[in-house]
Amino acid sequence: MSQQLFTNLAIFVLSLLVGFEVISKIPATLHTPMMSGANAIHGVVVVGSILIALEAQTPLFYVIAFIAVLLGAINVAGGYVVTDRMLTMFSKPKTPKNSEKGGDDK
Repeated sequence: MSQQLFTNLAIFVLSLLVGFEVISKIPATLHTPMMSGANAIHGVVVVGSILIALEAQTPLFYVIAFIAVLLGAINVAGGYVVTDRMLTMFSKPKTPKNSEKGGDDK
């Protein structure tokens, strides 16, 4: 195993452990806002996958780059959808306006 691969693997494992610790400390009521915000921020993933796609030289790499851009875009859109649904949960319900206020139906 090369030194570079070992270093990358160690960074990956440490990031998993730190991520688990951070997420486990968040109360359950805050998971939805945190995840929707994190998904929206993942627009950086789309930009990164587009930059990697510029370096593609074989059809296989083009397909992989397209899938990366597609999944990143779905993740960002999903973040906005979750945020919108969450915000509608906290908004006041709309009451229908009665054109005959105080009138009797006869």
